[in-house]
Amino acid sequence: MKVVTRFAPSPTGYLHIGGARTALFNWLFARHHGGYYKLRIEDTDAKRSTKSAINAIINGLAWLDLENDGEIVFQSNRRDLHVAAAQKLLAENKAYHCYCSPEELSEMRAKARTSRTPNSYDRRWRNRDPADRPSGIRPVVRIKMPLEGVTTINDKVQGAVSVNNEELDDFILLRSDGSPTYMHSVVVDDHDMEVTHVIRGDDHLNNAFRQYHLYQALNWQPPEYAHIPLIHGQDGQKLSKRHGALGVEAYKEMGYLPEAVRNYLLRLGWSHKDHELIPTKDAIAWFRLSSINKGPSRFDFDRLDSVNKHYISECDDKKLVQLIIEHASRNDGIDEKLFAKRLFLLLPALKKRAKNLKEMVNDALFLVIPPAYPVKDNKAASCLGPVSIELLRSLNLTFNEIEDWNVERMKTCVNSFAEAHGVKLADVAKPLRVALTGSLASPGIFDVIVALGRKEVQSRLKSVQ
Repeated sequence: MKVVTRFAPSPTGYLHIGGARTALFNWLFARHHGGYYKLRIEDTDAKRSTKSAINAIINGLAWLDLENDGEIVFQSNRRDLHVAAAQKLLAENKAYHCYCSPEELSEMRAKARTSRTPNSYDRRWRNRDPADRPSGIRPVVRIKMPLEGVTTINDKVQGAVSVNNEELDDFILLRSDGSPTYMHSVVVDDHDMEVTHVIRGDDHLNNAFRQYHLYQALNWQPPEYAHIPLIHGQDGQKLSKRHGALGVEAYKEMGYLPEAVRNYLLRLGWSHKDHELIPTKDAIAWFRLSSINKGPSRFDFDRLDSVNKHYISECDDKKLVQLIIEHASRNDGIDEKLFAKRLFLLLPALKKRAKNLKEMVNDALFLVIPPAYPVKDNKAASCLGPVSIELLRSLNLTFNEIEDWNVERMKTCVNSFAEAHGVKLADVAKPLRVALTGSLASPGIFDVIVALGRKEVQSRLKSVQ
């Protein structure tokens, strides 16, 4: 059997981080088995589905390097298949027309709430003669679900899960306007796409029981199910925006590398021994549904930052410089060629400090955007008093004598200068840092000096006030 998985998001918003993890698990499972991973956009809700949301999903998956096999499937293009399947069930007396009015349905829902029964629809049209149909009511099509017994799903993550059939409603297949419902379309599409394994969030577990019986009614082989526990926030509550429930695009904007996000999402609810940092080839080799935890995982930005810091440290310098420049490009007037030249020199120092690309940009912009004097930060400005400025002017004259402009030579020069003037190194290094970067926080001052180069350093020291 050729393994086929699918990721089937609804394009009503951004690609949620939980959805991205679901896509990753489907992708890894398919790759592990040498199978196919397919992408289906469930865009049947015309009012809520948008082109921008579809693009956000496709771009988000591309950024994570989760390439789908074959063309993207759009559910809205498959309506004829959905309708035909419902008509087949009607012809075989496995489905029926329901002519309930909105008022009747509202009354049934109220009664179900009062009696606390699981089904709001009382199946009144299940065996009723269609000749009794009222005028002016366009019917829906409902499936005939079993009324007795138990349905058991042998879930690959949750294990055997059962429900009494009397709790399952005769759900709608086609609405009164003839459009197919989500519950129905999913089954028809999964069968037509030859999906063998449905890997999705455990908020869909209840749907599996209904969809299982739709497969049975259509005489189709149901797929294997694997329902993944949802991601929670650090406080154990359902993941929300305040916890990190953002779109994948937001993590890109925050400066996370796609490799880091993938690695972090992989470890949210899945593990292999004590490995934390897992290359893609190993993730493919090791991925098993049986290794997915049954309990919810917790989103932790500190852990994500740690993983991202690792991938930044391992990133190719040329690629990293390009990524930093891309993030910095929103700042008008940057000389990208000069920025790249100086970035290459400062990169080893930047890699030691930053947790994400955004921080790297903030730490490096001084390379091409000189400080405005007097500097705006009061604490930094306090380091540039008359005595300190005079020291810097003397130091600038000393720099004229330096031939080898490298870290070790500059370190020796500044230390010797401080000693000769009877002051501590910090009394020179602090104002020097502020004069060159406009801040008290920056990469190592000697790395800064070398990255800026003689001409720029001396120009800034002449301008300081």
